[in-house]
Amino acid sequence: MLLNCDLGESFGHWQMGMDELVMPHIDQANIACGFHAGDPLIMQQTIASAKEHGVSIGAHPAYPDLQGFGRRSLKCSSDEIIAFMHYQIAALDGMAKMQGVEIEYVKPHGALYNDMMAKNEIRVAIMQAIADFHRPIALMLQASADFAKHQRQAQQYGLTLLSEAFADRCYDDDGKLLARTQAAAVHNKEKMLAQVEQLNNNGTVTTISGKILMLNPDSLCVHGDNIAGVKAIAQIKQLLAK
Repeated sequence: MLLNCDLGESFGHWQMGMDELVMPHIDQANIACGFHAGDPLIMQQTIASAKEHGVSIGAHPAYPDLQGFGRRSLKCSSDEIIAFMHYQIAALDGMAKMQGVEIEYVKPHGALYNDMMAKNEIRVAIMQAIADFHRPIALMLQASADFAKHQRQAQQYGLTLLSEAFADRCYDDDGKLLARTQAAAVHNKEKMLAQVEQLNNNGTVTTISGKILMLNPDSLCVHGDNIAGVKAIAQIKQLLAK
């Protein structure tokens, strides 16, 4: 499994995450495109850091919701979703080309990601937006029991899918992430490392009720917004190397 992380989410005087400490340990950087976080200078710096460390670059587009950090669902038409996806992907791709690199995939952020997983019409709009791009790029979405269905859907648009699991999140029996409103939604370090080891060895996770789910993800999402998180990423990298 590869490791991916959401990065480039600072803007102006507001600092988010510990990107420079995270970058040496990951394989894929999901870089904010300005709609939920990030700005041109931060995008430029994050791309440069990814290039320096040989990390693949992915666009991390969101609803136009800077105040809500992209965590609020907005009522948008399919045409609006396609347009703001193109706007954000093209912005990051253009910035990357200035440094001699290209984006390789798209991973929607926050509420847009959740809505993509839950609502067919939003998933279709996102797939259409990526398929319309001037060259092939992949779409990253959540590994779930519906992944085979999502693959068939993506094939209609000529898209490659990358599936991801989450290192620190507890899964419900239906394969969805347990809602953050529930006490057990986020694993402590011990449970997180155990889940990573299980995913790496067996491709599975154990749900909140003890059910075993087969996920076989391509990539594992990690978070490095504090020093404890950065240290955990380093430990996860060591686990995956075994």
